[in-house]
Amino acid sequence: MNYSLSGLCKCSASGICPFCIELTLSVIAMLLGIFFIWQPKRIIEAQIAIYRPFNWKIEPVSMEKEIRNTRLMGVAVLIVGVISLISMIMASRVY
Repeated sequence: MNYSLSGLCKCSASGICPFCIELTLSVIAMLLGIFFIWQPKRIIEAQIAIYRPFNWKIEPVSMEKEIRNTRLMGVAVLIVGVISLISMIMASRVY
């Protein structure tokens, strides 16, 4: 069986093919999931900084719970990215 993903790419000078868009989104989801798991406090601080210019002050009631929940969200995003990539690989199998 051949598991070549490059054979499905139909990109041309006129645009990017749907396969490459899906592949890019899957990789971005996996990278974001890893970052959420690895650096949850930075993600929380970034969210607080994003809301500050809009005159909103947000802070978690319990930072420990917020860090745990951010890590769990990272695991969920990582799983979705992996499932998406696996489904693309399974769809690209050449018989």
